[in-house]
Amino acid sequence: MVRHEVTDRNGLTTDITSRYSAAAIIPGPTIIMDEGDVADITLYNQIPNPERIELHENVSLHVHGVHYDIISDGTLKYINLVQDEGATLVQSYTYRWNAAPGTAGTWPYHDHNMNTHNGAEDKGLFGALIVNPASNIAAINQGGSSQAISLSSIEKDYILYILDDTFVGTEINRQTGQQIPIWTNPTLSAQSGSNIRLHLIALGTNLHQFKLPGYSWPEPGTPNIIEEKAIGPLEKHVVVIQAGSNSSYMDTTFAGKAQNMIGSLNVNP
Repeated sequence: MVRHEVTDRNGLTTDITSRYSAAAIIPGPTIIMDEGDVADITLYNQIPNPERIELHENVSLHVHGVHYDIISDGTLKYINLVQDEGATLVQSYTYRWNAAPGTAGTWPYHDHNMNTHNGAEDKGLFGALIVNPASNIAAINQGGSSQAISLSSIEKDYILYILDDTFVGTEINRQTGQQIPIWTNPTLSAQSGSNIRLHLIALGTNLHQFKLPGYSWPEPGTPNIIEEKAIGPLEKHVVVIQAGSNSSYMDTTFAGKAQNMIGSLNVNP
């Protein structure tokens, strides 16, 4: 993240760049908006062809879930029929994302230009967008039923990208906004009794079955309490739990077990 500034409705601008890693990371930075926000995002391309600079490729941002005009789609002209919408070595590209009412959720963003018209997720060019609901509430399982809690009561956000052979994570401290990359099959941590939110985003081509033994949570949009969730490519799922005991999150499909797709949740007293 080169720079991130937030301007509120009173015109006050705050620089929050320090919340992000100063080093290049995979996955990319998690962008957080509230329902009703509009973001202008300028992408800079600093990936030259190592042998012939004239063969450099566009890099773009294509986001799911929120609203945007066709010029912010992040695709190539032969797909959008308007223009190539990526950054080159000599020219940046600016996208506008509108977190309009109804777009609350956790969404992937990814390149849609480099190497192929589908982009280069396999090179680490992906990240997450969290749109917090205007209601400022989330659902949690309390006593076997779904109960509403304030987002301010959630201490940590964990973004877990489910790749074909591993989980990759980012930890966000909700009090400070600080983002920390936690790499592959990461260990998650929480204080006993605290609320944490897991944002699951599946990438790659495989179907996965997410499970966190000992925990259950409301299935979004339904009254159901569930203990596991099937999730396929570019699908997403959000889990809010109250930390009570140690556990291990995992992909319980045959492929997930074969590749040891499992990580720990450590709950501190």
